Amino acid sequence: MSKRDYYDVLGVDKSSGVDEIKKAYRKLARQYHPDVNKAPDATDKFKEVKEAYDVLSDPQKKTHYDQFGHTDPNQGFGGGGGGDFGGFSDIFDMFFGGGGGRRNPNAPRQGADLQYTMTVEFKEAVFGKETEIEIPRDEECTTCDGSGAKPGTKPETCSHCGGSGQLNVEQNTAFGRIVNRRVCHHCSGTGKFIKDKCRTCGGEGTVRKRKKIKVRVPAGIDHGQQIRITGQGEPGANGGPPGDLYVVFNVKPHEFFERDGDDVFCEMPLTFVQVALGDEIEVPTLEGKIKLKVPAGTQTGTSFRLRGKGVPNVRGRGQGDQHVKVRVITPRNLTDKQKELIREFGMESGNQAVDEQNENFFAKVKRAFKG
Repeated sequence: MSKRDYYDVLGVDKSSGVDEIKKAYRKLARQYHPDVNKAPDATDKFKEVKEAYDVLSDPQKKTHYDQFGHTDPNQGFGGGGGGDFGGFSDIFDMFFGGGGGRRNPNAPRQGADLQYTMTVEFKEAVFGKETEIEIPRDEECTTCDGSGAKPGTKPETCSHCGGSGQLNVEQNTAFGRIVNRRVCHHCSGTGKFIKDKCRTCGGEGTVRKRKKIKVRVPAGIDHGQQIRITGQGEPGANGGPPGDLYVVFNVKPHEFFERDGDDVFCEMPLTFVQVALGDEIEVPTLEGKIKLKVPAGTQTGTSFRLRGKGVPNVRGRGQGDQHVKVRVITPRNLTDKQKELIREFGMESGNQAVDEQNENFFAKVKRAFKG
């Protein structure tokens, strides 16, 4: 299958300058970048656009393409004769530390990712909420529209590299004359020279601003977990897509509930009378109070499970349970009458309860030894 004409790919003509070519490329790169466009052929179109831009943005390659098109019999190896291995330099440099293997400085680059730590209350993490945060990040300068040049002017093509951002350095070796590519130090590889810099951004093309972003806290999010907000990181370079924003959650502890995964735990203080005779008590849950029957003879440390009263799973896989642990409170500052009644109870019951507990304990030890 024959390749399309590079000018047709970018939608420009042969008389177009570097700025027009780059503008057309940026527009198409945003349109077909695989991170943005999920169409099946987006990746192939993005590669086609990038290939066309790599050739037409380089004055030397552009001249070569205008003369030979896609059917150059020398395949870019310097026109034959004379031992000039210009096209071979990329392969050679990959092994011998040259600059040919470097990434094209004018190629689109995705922006850096950002991270933000959000502190939320315990129940906000349980039930979720929508909120707004403010983050510092780079934004395109509105004074110069991101060009970095003073309004009314525009960046000039670097006269040293011809706008390619790279310089060819020749070197005679045992293999012949090798042409190595180096990043142009005059323009730092951008291919541009800004004579009159924008006063707002100082020629950077971006300014630091505080950006407000809406965030949906997922119900069930736990301490230390994070979510990703696509495209809310630093802006990309050369038409590349922006980075992502990662929000890490710091969940405050609760004064009554403790959380372990999707389950919550709590303790309920009960009197000796309540656990001895049994009672129906009110227990706080994440969604309000419910009734819980405590059987007569309940021992301290006993735990009751309330199914489905825990935290909703952050991935939508059901809901955890609530575990209620009973803790018997020993009364203080008893009146004389209360003391007398307890003494009578003790004399009436004797050591029955202690004997039953000891019997159960020794039975467990005996079973443990038997294996």
